[in-house]
Amino acid sequence: MFFHEAEFNSAFENAQKRHQDLSRKGAEQKFKGGLADHSERVVRMHTATHLLHQALRDVLGNHVHQKGSNITAERLRFDFTHPQKVTAEELKKVEAIVNEKVAAAVPVEKKVLSLEEARKLGAIGLFGEKYGETVSVYTVGDYSKEFCGGPHVTNTKEVGPFSILKEEAVSAGVRRIKATVKEKTPV
Repeated sequence: MFFHEAEFNSAFENAQKRHQDLSRKGAEQKFKGGLADHSERVVRMHTATHLLHQALRDVLGNHVHQKGSNITAERLRFDFTHPQKVTAEELKKVEAIVNEKVAAAVPVEKKVLSLEEARKLGAIGLFGEKYGETVSVYTVGDYSKEFCGGPHVTNTKEVGPFSILKEEAVSAGVRRIKATVKEKTPV
């Protein structure tokens, strides 16, 4: 069976388009919310980013906003707005706050609200993101309130010990923290 060149080109282009569509859909699912997967460890680290975000705001100020994140089983990466290097003392305070919230066994709850209700509640979201009519808001007790679509633990005690590994510049006015959660200690 022989194809004419035009038929071959058309079949090739259709196959290439199907492959690109599948790849794009797979990437969207794999990296939705900056998560590499939905394993227990990644979910624990994802919840830790919410605690980290609020702790950074507590220590550095309310000018801190999330600019992005990437979470794998090995580490979490959290990019945020801040004009200068975070000092070692500030990093220790941030780490201590996160670990205090983990030790306090604070419930993590999800509410689906209108965007307006979420903003009135004081929930913060990823700057520049497009949100629909309704949003999921995750609250960690009365400590943290954020718009988020990712999976979370139900209680901060599930996060386990939190440790900041590194802080560095990404670009002008944007800093990055790399951190991890250790294996949970048996109860």
